[in-house]
Amino acid sequence: MTNTLKIVIPTAGWATRMRPQSWSKPKPLVSVAGKTSLDHLLDMFESVPAGMEVEYVFIVGPYLGETQIPPYIKERYPDMKAHYVMQPVMKGQADALWLAREHLSGPLLVCYSDTLIETDFSCLTGEKAEGVAWVKSVPDPRRFGVAEVDAQGWVTHLVEKPQTKENGLAVVGCYYFQQAEELLTAIEEQFRRGTSLKGEYFLADAINIMIERGLKLRTQTVNVWLDTGTIQATLETNKYLLEHGRENSAGHLGEDVKINRPVFVHPTAEIVNSTIGPHVSIGAGCVITGSRIENSILEIGVTVKEAALKGSFIGRQAQIQGSSADDPPLTLNIGDNSSVVLK
Repeated sequence: MTNTLKIVIPTAGWATRMRPQSWSKPKPLVSVAGKTSLDHLLDMFESVPAGMEVEYVFIVGPYLGETQIPPYIKERYPDMKAHYVMQPVMKGQADALWLAREHLSGPLLVCYSDTLIETDFSCLTGEKAEGVAWVKSVPDPRRFGVAEVDAQGWVTHLVEKPQTKENGLAVVGCYYFQQAEELLTAIEEQFRRGTSLKGEYFLADAINIMIERGLKLRTQTVNVWLDTGTIQATLETNKYLLEHGRENSAGHLGEDVKINRPVFVHPTAEIVNSTIGPHVSIGAGCVITGSRIENSILEIGVTVKEAALKGSFIGRQAQIQGSSADDPPLTLNIGDNSSVVLK
């Protein structure tokens, strides 16, 4: 039995709430604060203890995930030991883990691809509990799952989308299990019972089976939980990251450029006669002239001329032609390789 920590990142799914950005790229490769959300996610695991060997397992979807995520990882992280498993039908997180079972043994960390948290994984050194669920207190947990705990702090049950606000201890989509094999046998039992919702097998149900069997699962509280699952949430995450050390206004700034920090400007971006920020991320190769941009994300190769944008997400290689930066700002969600003329 191996002691190598397996980190599983499910990235399959249609990402309908991220359209049109997710029509041409998988959600983990959407930009936020100068990197892809996948880059930020992988940064989280830098706190895994240095002496712990790590292998990654990426669950990818057909078409975009299968064709784009493996080459991205191989180019950006050539030394990473990684496995790729395709989930051809979206049947839930437990199904995704079951498909990856040949790679799962020993200690296991599962983290959803649109979950960014601030935590210290060095807590895994000498962990006594058989499992850990990362949680955050929220005022309204009804669109999340929550953890019910007993007087000793052990999780007694996970509840998906509770009907009331009484228990605000939301699970954030990151779990540790001392033995992956025990999770896999619980998923088998989940399949046998047919415990699913609308055709999807949720991981929480498999964990509840483990708890029934005596799993000692504790919680680990986080103060920061960021989301990249929707356009609006990604813009809010962009704002937070820029305000907390991810800014970099090192682009090629031409004449009459005003920067309202914090912003991220890629060094290869060209900006002339424009006002940028606050809370703007501008990708590589962007060209911006005569424009005013605030609280927005511009991906690689975007061109913006004579336009005012606020709360916008502009996909790769898109072109925006406006009439004047003095016009009231527009909120746009434009996909890759699109062209928009504003009159």
